[in-house]
Amino acid sequence: MTPQPGIGRRIADTLVRRDPVKYGNLREDLISARMGITVRAYLQRALLISLCAALFCGVVAFVLSDITVLPVEGGVAGLLPFSLPDVGSETPFWSLLRVLAITAGALAGGMLAYSLLLRYPSVEKGNRATKINLSLHNAVSYIYAMRRGGAEVMDIFRSLSENAGIYGESALEFRQVVRDTDYFGSDVFTAIRHLAETTPSVKLKEFLENFLSVVESGGNLATYLEKQVRLFQDGARFEQKRFITTLEFVGEAYVTVFVAGPLFLVIVMVVMGLIGGSAVTQLSLITYLLIPVGSLIMLLFIDLISVREDVPERYTHVKVLDHFKDVRVEGKEGEEPLFAQLARYDRVRSLRTFLRNPFRAFILDARLTFLFSLPLALLYLGAVVLSLPADLPAETLIALVDDHVVIALLVVLVPYAVFHGLWNRKVREIEDSIPEFLSRMAGMNQVGLTLAQAIVVLVRTNLGVLSYEVRRIGRDITWGANVPDALVRFEKRVRTPAVSRAVTLITTATRMSGNISDILTIAAKDARMSAVLREERSSAMILYLAVIYLAFFVFIFVVIVIATRFLPVLGDVVASTGGGMDGVMPGFTSVSLLPFGRLLYHVCLVQAVFSGLVAGKMGEGSVRAGVKHASVMLVVALITFNMLV
Repeated sequence: MTPQPGIGRRIADTLVRRDPVKYGNLREDLISARMGITVRAYLQRALLISLCAALFCGVVAFVLSDITVLPVEGGVAGLLPFSLPDVGSETPFWSLLRVLAITAGALAGGMLAYSLLLRYPSVEKGNRATKINLSLHNAVSYIYAMRRGGAEVMDIFRSLSENAGIYGESALEFRQVVRDTDYFGSDVFTAIRHLAETTPSVKLKEFLENFLSVVESGGNLATYLEKQVRLFQDGARFEQKRFITTLEFVGEAYVTVFVAGPLFLVIVMVVMGLIGGSAVTQLSLITYLLIPVGSLIMLLFIDLISVREDVPERYTHVKVLDHFKDVRVEGKEGEEPLFAQLARYDRVRSLRTFLRNPFRAFILDARLTFLFSLPLALLYLGAVVLSLPADLPAETLIALVDDHVVIALLVVLVPYAVFHGLWNRKVREIEDSIPEFLSRMAGMNQVGLTLAQAIVVLVRTNLGVLSYEVRRIGRDITWGANVPDALVRFEKRVRTPAVSRAVTLITTATRMSGNISDILTIAAKDARMSAVLREERSSAMILYLAVIYLAFFVFIFVVIVIATRFLPVLGDVVASTGGGMDGVMPGFTSVSLLPFGRLLYHVCLVQAVFSGLVAGKMGEGSVRAGVKHASVMLVVALITFNMLV
């Protein structure tokens, strides 16, 4: 007996049958986005998420309808050309209105979620196309290097797919060719055609079609790849400009919606508090919900459209020599103390290295600062809390502790930001020296020197920050290591995408041929292009970093004016009228002014943290880089409020 499909599956099947064109396009988008899910399974998931979104929006509409109060006498209702029933009483009119509002909110939330989920594969497809186009010149450089070394087409694609952690989204696309040939029984040409049909990148599609034409016609594949490398390197700059244009739009949207928008709402909350409403509750929602959630959504969106330059992953094989494991080893008399001394040295070697230069360990991995800063911050907060009386009211406790919470947060963030910045500066200087290093190696290889000989010569030259690393490479070679192993050790020490691509290109080419001067030249151009793209992004984004800082300073200034000029006058009016006048300031009392002022301080702190993180994500492509901006803005907010308010 065949089990009946669930209701979600039946609804999905009905939707697909009613509109095969629409959901056929969805299927193509799912394949191109490499989401690994069928149309019916995706529709079932979309329906479930939409239902959850509808329930959530219905609950939000219920809560808002319960706390929203429209003043009838005077104020906003007095400006309307018609009269409204009494809000305070549960009349059938208002009950029906609340039911309609809740239903409309639930339907709107569910339909919006479903529409966005249907659109998401297309968005992900476009994002993958951008990432493929930005990294395609690196992948084609690798293919060209392998071909110049004499590798076959399938070996090239398999080797490139194994280095997907270094070559990014383009290498992941070529992994589809390996999958089709190894697991689905396709020949290499059929697999390449299938990739050309399903890839979201038009550039990669054209490259693969021309690639097949050259191979099938018996043309010179190396010459074709050489021309494509130059072509894609020129086209990568155009893709970078398109990406920067998108980031500029995102920056303007963030400043408008999540910096100027909350500032406008703060002013509206103050004005609405004069004529009625729960100003403290509404400002709390803005401070603790709207700004954090909106900023996190913006960070996720930037991450979605960005090409992540993560630390590359290289997998190496370890060979265990166990041929002589059965041979009996006899120790000589008097050597036991030496072995014991060697074991003690191995146990304390890492600790001695750390104590000899602790700052170097923090620079190599800034996360180690949390081992010291987090306990220190917790001890500081514990000492502050224990020094306070136990029977303090909640408002007084928050007023006394919030400054210390900010200081503890700075104790955690500032060391991480400092060491992460030092590491980034060092890496940037090394990457700027890589093209010159590769160009000199190519020139020496052209005159007949091997790579090992060229590196020994380069030890005596000045390559800036890279000189120290070149000396270590030369020392490894002098002590018996081969060039590929010495370069891989250099890559592990530096851990940057540009260096990883160059090392991978060189080590792969050296296994194929001894004359690799052309490969080194291509690697130098590839590294130089990566450096140019990085500098162009930094130059374009520095303006929007300044805009975010200026918007934050304006935010601070307006909030300070409200806290120092408006709230004291408002407090005097409330005190002189005995808690407010009829129709004026019912939302403000002498008790509610204190939490309102404290909320103004907290909204600046929250804005400082998330504005800094967004600034780092936009400017340098990393939330970790935004920690320094968040620290600076937190210090500005802390000092400004404690000095002026």
